[in-house]
Amino acid sequence: MYHPHHEFLFGTFAFALGAAVGSFLNVCIYRWPFDLSINQPRRSFCPSCKQPIPWHQNLPLVSWLALRGRCANCGAKIAFRYFAVELVTALLFLAIWERFPWQVAIAYWIFVCLLIVGTFIDFEHFIIPDRVTIGGVIAGLACSLTVPALMGTDSRLAAGVRSLLAAALGYVILLIVLEAGKIAFGRKRIRFDAPTPFTWTKRGDDAHFAVGGEESLWSEYFAREKDRLLLECDEARIDHHTFGYVTLEFRYDRVTAEGHVLMLDDLTDISGIARELVIPREAMGRGDLKFLAAIGAFLGWRAVLFSLFAGSLLGSMIGLVTLVVGKPVWSAKLPFGPYLAFGAVTWMFFGETFLHWYAGLLSP
Repeated sequence: MYHPHHEFLFGTFAFALGAAVGSFLNVCIYRWPFDLSINQPRRSFCPSCKQPIPWHQNLPLVSWLALRGRCANCGAKIAFRYFAVELVTALLFLAIWERFPWQVAIAYWIFVCLLIVGTFIDFEHFIIPDRVTIGGVIAGLACSLTVPALMGTDSRLAAGVRSLLAAALGYVILLIVLEAGKIAFGRKRIRFDAPTPFTWTKRGDDAHFAVGGEESLWSEYFAREKDRLLLECDEARIDHHTFGYVTLEFRYDRVTAEGHVLMLDDLTDISGIARELVIPREAMGRGDLKFLAAIGAFLGWRAVLFSLFAGSLLGSMIGLVTLVVGKPVWSAKLPFGPYLAFGAVTWMFFGETFLHWYAGLLSP
């Protein structure tokens, strides 16, 4: 017998569970990019003072509001992201529970957790860890075998095959886009209005690269071994070597100046005055390929195509708004993973509605 209060109780449970899971996802979002264990330390800690947070100050949603977004120990500001992740996860858990059968809902809970972690890490660090992408493909295949309805079938074998093929489609279709984009737009030439100072400074296993007022990590420019960065300089200083007008040709691990090849591991500082810069660039990161593969493993091939279309459309719109409203920055990067996640969630809830609408356009 149907009891409305049972639905309310189950909905409340789904929301509360989502908020609690969101609290754990915040741990993953903070620690995984730095390769930190999610088990040690077991208790959450303040990012500023590193003091463990007692359980009564770590209640999902409630504690952030009660403490007004600040650490109770040192008073440092706790980013709004922590509250946002808990709220978004709670709302998605509730919406999924209300919309889908319970077996599918549990699989989709796992899926949206991966999307949320990948989205927020990509926003902050411009990477999507393999734990999210490759782990997502494995989880999607496992869920499809367990719940064949995810792939629109009753057969576990058919569901597994469809999941694998959709994952492969997601990876291959973005790989084609990536390679085509590299051929067409693989280099960006920046000619400065006036002679501009630059510095390259060794920082552990990486380096700090600054040109004018823009700064970045050296590793951000090199996705492939053959990538080159060119600096046309009025003058350049490489450790104790001084050059007049020269074009510096950089690879990730070496620099060539007037025929002399110097390994960057042996250098500490490079500086000078630049007139023109040519940087290698990628259409997107390779983590996006595996992220779309994970989407395919959970949602099927149609979701792959829709997520790519919807994500590209949203990304283009936001990119245009950024160009119009903000100051152009030649070294700026835009993460693509969050837009793919947006497309995937949109497909989950409105995919069938979109198909019916599209079919109506084709056969009015």
